[in-house]
Amino acid sequence: MSRYNRPSLAGKSLIINCIVIALNILGLTFLVMGYHPSFVESATTYKLLGYGLMGLSLITIHLLEGWFLFAQISRIIVGGLFIVSGLIKANDPIGFSYKLEEYFEDGALAYRIKEWFHWDTFSLEFLIQHALGLSVIICIFEIVLGALILLGAKFKTSTWLMLFMMLFFTFLTWHTKECDPTATFTDRDTYALSEPIAQIKIEQAAHNENIKIVSKTANKVTIEEIKKTQCVDDCGCFGDAMKGSIGRSLTPAESYWKDIVLLYLVIILFISRRKIELNTQNQNIIMIVFGLLFISFFSYIFSWFFPILFGGVILLVGVWIKQAGGKYFGNAYGIILSSTALCAIFVSYVLLYSPLKDYRPYHVGSNLIERMNDGREGVYENLMVYTNVETNKDTTISALDESTKFIWGDAEKWKFSKRETKTIIPAILPSIQQFDPAISVSELSETEREFEPIAEILANHQVQYIDLIERSSNNHYPMLLEDFYLPDIDTAIYTVGDTILQLSEEIADISLKDYILSQDQILIVFCRNFSSANFGRIDKLKEIAQKAKENNIPMVMISTESMDAVNDFRKRTELIIPTLQNDETEIKAITRSNPTLMVLNNGVVKGKFPFRSTPSWEWLIQNMLKIEK
Repeated sequence: MSRYNRPSLAGKSLIINCIVIALNILGLTFLVMGYHPSFVESATTYKLLGYGLMGLSLITIHLLEGWFLFAQISRIIVGGLFIVSGLIKANDPIGFSYKLEEYFEDGALAYRIKEWFHWDTFSLEFLIQHALGLSVIICIFEIVLGALILLGAKFKTSTWLMLFMMLFFTFLTWHTKECDPTATFTDRDTYALSEPIAQIKIEQAAHNENIKIVSKTANKVTIEEIKKTQCVDDCGCFGDAMKGSIGRSLTPAESYWKDIVLLYLVIILFISRRKIELNTQNQNIIMIVFGLLFISFFSYIFSWFFPILFGGVILLVGVWIKQAGGKYFGNAYGIILSSTALCAIFVSYVLLYSPLKDYRPYHVGSNLIERMNDGREGVYENLMVYTNVETNKDTTISALDESTKFIWGDAEKWKFSKRETKTIIPAILPSIQQFDPAISVSELSETEREFEPIAEILANHQVQYIDLIERSSNNHYPMLLEDFYLPDIDTAIYTVGDTILQLSEEIADISLKDYILSQDQILIVFCRNFSSANFGRIDKLKEIAQKAKENNIPMVMISTESMDAVNDFRKRTELIIPTLQNDETEIKAITRSNPTLMVLNNGVVKGKFPFRSTPSWEWLIQNMLKIEK
């Protein structure tokens, strides 16, 4: 189709078509509201308005030949949203990969296939090791598709790809919305007998009715197991951006309807795919300007204006490549290559260092104490349902008082059916829940015992014991002095020894959360594990540890590793600082880099440095730390 035979943007009436398209989108909004739990009391009204407006407006759009205009508006919305959504994920591809890993678990997405097709051996777990690679591909693919839609490059192919992508995403969010955490499914796996898990499953099958051995040979065993589903409570559509900007992520139902709306607009594009070609110069100006305006709206929501800059660069570079790329790159392929290259550069940077915009509660400037207390208790109402014996109709009451006595007091006419709880104000969990660096007393090494706050806790929890010595074996059995009563002791069996002072047996673990959050300045090295950590800047960390000790600035490491692994690490690296344990999921939320150095001032994150950006001691005392002279 030549540029001179393009369909008319105005149709039979530009103004009327604009109004009708606006009414169509308004109807779509009403429809979403009709299915949202917040509008349940007016759901029927909103649904009727939604379906009515959408139906009438679509007929009018067809009669007034407004499909081409609708497609252009859809291009702006869909293209802009794909760029923003892809860029939010690309900003934190590691975080998105964690979400993909959740979906690849057998109890998550795979169980749907098992359930629908009775395919007990189906599994997506093999994709877990490729989650990061898939995360990067999806992020880049989403951004490039958004740019192609706005620039009209390879439009037919782009709309096909976008349609398949949206169908998959809509299925994914539907699955997330409909997942029942109490449901079960049948899983069948084959293990080599040499694997430890095989022996564990064989032992469990002997006494667990949910596990049974289907077949067993000299080399392998097939196990059938009834498992519970693993529901993902957040689809990860916008990463942590929405939670970090407006305080919460989309609910699974909201994510599903968001994808329904996007799918609807993509279908509009798909219907018009044969009418849209590579933009002319004027069309590029219009699409880029309006596309960036739409991106600006989401940038404002997410409090991050880099998407405007990045979106503008990727679109302008695409246009420039088309004009200056010559025979080989002055076309849609040049736009694809330039867009992909720019995305790859950005993703490579954040993978090597850290997200450009940190939406997690541990970002620089965050007050961890406030984030641990920013939750809200829910408000609930207890309701009781009584059934009328004569009509079999239910009546719900909220209180057993005089106003409802004619129901609960009339046992012949009414019978109690069930108790329900109505949510008035939903509870909101604190942003930080699992930050609790601690160490087991049994794992304390000299390094930890000599650390001042731990030494103080040990000293303050010393209690007096009476040393009871078994005569036959000479074994010692200390008894609390307050529990000791000589007439109760069989002196024929035990010898009463000296009074001894030792740590109370009630102290099993030592938490340093309060100590860490109360320090004027403290240095923390976060290391998720030693096997995948990159200690290429270990010399800088060792220098910082030595200088911090000389200047009485506490420095600790927080990891998931056992003390045996920590001691081995100390021998190999000579980085000897007190080491505590914390939940791995929380360390993943704190940092994507392994390891990371953090500077805390009274619970406020002053600085956070991925291992490739580990600063020198001189830089720290000039910019972060206060040294007494």
